[in-house]
Amino acid sequence: MNKYELAVVLNANIDDDARAAALEQVKDLIARFGGTITNVDERGKKRLAYEIKKMKEGYYYFIDFDAEPTCPPEIEQRIRIMENVIRYLCIRQDS
Repeated sequence: MNKYELAVVLNANIDDDARAAALEQVKDLIARFGGTITNVDERGKKRLAYEIKKMKEGYYYFIDFDAEPTCPPEIEQRIRIMENVIRYLCIRQDS
């Protein structure tokens, strides 16, 4: 099992319930593909470095999880098509 960190930026123009549902959907994806979530760090609403899809702000979340090497590509494939996700990045953390 490797340690990974998934950074997710969600649309700032959606309501709290939709944002919570999108975050739960990401957590469910990690669990579905055999990952174990160790920490979820909510950084809140931040200004983006550059405009993305005519948006200047987004909600930042950092999710630490343990998983097999086959898990991150499956998660990324499904996060890519989620409409409330502006950007995402999954990296492996060194021990």
